[in-house]
Amino acid sequence: QVQLVESGGGLVQTGESLRLSCAASGSAVSIGALGWYRQAPGKQRELVAAISRYGITTLAGSVKGRFTISRDNAKNMVYLQMNSLKPEDTAVYYCKWSTSDTNYWGQGTQVTVSS
Repeated sequence: QVQLVESGGGLVQTGESLRLSCAASGSAVSIGALGWYRQAPGKQRELVAAISRYGITTLAGSVKGRFTISRDNAKNMVYLQMNSLKPEDTAVYYCKWSTSDTNYWGQGTQVTVSS
């Protein structure tokens, strides 16, 4: 089993930056992919960024050039650096750990970007 705890959300203004952190615990953390998803009110949860166990990254088109995902396998951490934030980035951001067989989610952290 893997436990995930997100942190770093908050209220910022348009154009500002935030860094989200996700602490993962469990013996299998290093073998899974880690990702950030977000869900805005009334919308489906969507992939923001993901990083494989080998460091291969995937970014949603809406955040390319603004967001960066990274992971520290030694610390079992994954980060989402968010720059040039826009009001449409407002959502609850969730950390996800996954393999081909299973996945676990964190509880989420709120990001609000004011215009």
